[in-house]
Amino acid sequence: MKQKFLKFISDYRIIFVIYIIVAGLTAYSKYKRGTGGYNNYLIFKGVFYNTLQEKNIFLQYPDLFFDSNHYGVFFSLLIAPFAMMPDGLGAILWNVASTLVFLHAIYKLPFSDRKKSFFAWLCLQEFITAATYFQFNIILTGLLMLSAIYIYERKEAQSAFSILIGAFVKVYGIVGLSAFFFIKNKLRFIISLIVIAIIFFVLPMLISSPKFGIQSYFDWYASLSGKNLENQALGTRQDYSLMGVVRRILGDANISNLIFLIPGFLLFMLPYIRTKQFKFLPFQMMILSSTLLFVVLFSSGSESPTYIIAVAGVMIWFLMQKNISKVDVGLLIFVMIFTCFAFSDLFPKSVKEEVFIKYSTKAIPCILVWFRVMYELLTKDFEKDYRLD
Repeated sequence: MKQKFLKFISDYRIIFVIYIIVAGLTAYSKYKRGTGGYNNYLIFKGVFYNTLQEKNIFLQYPDLFFDSNHYGVFFSLLIAPFAMMPDGLGAILWNVASTLVFLHAIYKLPFSDRKKSFFAWLCLQEFITAATYFQFNIILTGLLMLSAIYIYERKEAQSAFSILIGAFVKVYGIVGLSAFFFIKNKLRFIISLIVIAIIFFVLPMLISSPKFGIQSYFDWYASLSGKNLENQALGTRQDYSLMGVVRRILGDANISNLIFLIPGFLLFMLPYIRTKQFKFLPFQMMILSSTLLFVVLFSSGSESPTYIIAVAGVMIWFLMQKNISKVDVGLLIFVMIFTCFAFSDLFPKSVKEEVFIKYSTKAIPCILVWFRVMYELLTKDFEKDYRLD
C-alpha cells in the first residue's frame, strides 16, 4: 500500500492532471458566483476591449468591473482569444492556459521525474490561491523558470522571449535577466532581446493606433507609481514584502522602499562574484531560486496570490539539497504552514486579520529562506553539495 502511494505521488503526470482539473473547476466555481467572483478576469477582458476602443486601460470602469488594471497594453494580445469567448468559457480556458505554461516550466526543470512531481505537489496550495484570482502570476512564474532553463539549454531567443512576455505584462518580469551572466552566446541573446522588444512594443498598436500604444506606456508608469503609494498603506492586503513586514511591525507606512531595495539588491548581486561556480547547473538553479524569492519579497505590490512565484523559488532550493538538514525541513514546514496555508481554513478569521494581514506575516518564512539561499550561494561548492536527480 505504501509503495503504491509513493508511486502515485511520484508520477508527475498525475499531479499535472490534477492541476488542470483544479484550474478549470476553480474558474468555473468563481464564474458561477456572478461577476464579483470573476472580477479579475473581467478586468483582464477589459484590457482587450479598451485597447480596441482606444480607451485608457488603467482607469476604473465601475459599470463593467471594480478596481483597475495594472498590466501593460501588451497584455491585450494575450487575453484577446479568451476575451472574445463567452465569459464562463473564457475564464476557464484562461486558467487552464495559465496552468499549462506553469506545468511546462516544471516539466522542463532539470530535475528527476520524481522531484518534478514533488515540486508540483508542494506548490499546489499556493497555485490554488493564484488560480482563484485568475492571476497572471501563474504564467509569470513559469516564464521566469523557463527563461533560466532556456539559457542552460543555449536557447537564447526562447529565453529572451520568455523574459519579455513577463516584462511587457508586469514590469518586474525583467528579473529574468538574472541569468544573463550564464549565457554562452550573449550577442545572440541581446539581438533577440532587442528585436523581440521592438515587436512587442509595436504589436498592440496594430489593434489600436501608434498614438494610443505610446500613450499607454506613459499611463502605465503613472498607474504603477500610484499603486506603489497605495500599497504601502498599513493593514491592506498588499505589501506582503520584507518592507511591508517592517513597516507594519513598526506601524510606520512612510518608511521608504529604498532603505531595503538598495542593500537587498547589493546582497542579491553578491553571489555573481563567484565566477568559478557559473558553469555548474545547481548554481544557476539556486540563482533562479533567489530571483523568484527576491522579486516578491522586495515588491510593495506583493499580495497573497503573488506568492506562487516565491514558493516556486523555495521548492527549487529545497529539492536541490543533497543532505537535507533539520533546519531545511523546518524552513519548508514553516513556509507550507504560514505562507501557503496562511489564508486557508487552517487558521481562524481573527488570526488572519489581526496577525497575518496586519503584520504581512505571509512573507516571513520566505524571507528566512531567501537569506538561507543567499548564504548557500556565497559559501557552498555547487559541484559537490547539490543534486538535481
